[in-house]
Amino acid sequence: MGRARGRLRRAVRRRRRVASAGLAVVAAALAVGGTDARASRGAAPPEVKPSPAAVRMVSAPVRIADAATVRLLRPGNRVDVVAAERGGPPRVVASGARVAEVPAPEKGPEKGLENGGALVVLSVPRDTARALVGAGAVARLAVTLC
Repeated sequence: MGRARGRLRRAVRRRRRVASAGLAVVAAALAVGGTDARASRGAAPPEVKPSPAAVRMVSAPVRIADAATVRLLRPGNRVDVVAAERGGPPRVVASGARVAEVPAPEKGPEKGLENGGALVVLSVPRDTARALVGAGAVARLAVTLC
């Protein structure tokens, strides 16, 4: 009777080891080939978004309506740019834009009469730069410090 128990115990241990090894192989196969397997079954492949560092940043000169606000800005500050149009609610055009440069104030008799405000250069993604240019053509722009 002692021999039979020993054989039975060894058989159970082997089955556990085999089952554990099989589960480990299946888990590894799913981890490595899970995405490829879904794509090969007809499912849409996962959408790969570019990392924020891969987004092309451009320098966008923007005229802010309040020159005194621009004097508060320093390169490296983060700002939100808000467009205020007549007859419509204000809207955020750029969020978290980095101030790249604050040019010296303009000098001369026409300063503040026709175009007013002050210039600031922001580092933003290309699409946001287009939106800033469009908003600056039809609305007064303001900034808020983040």
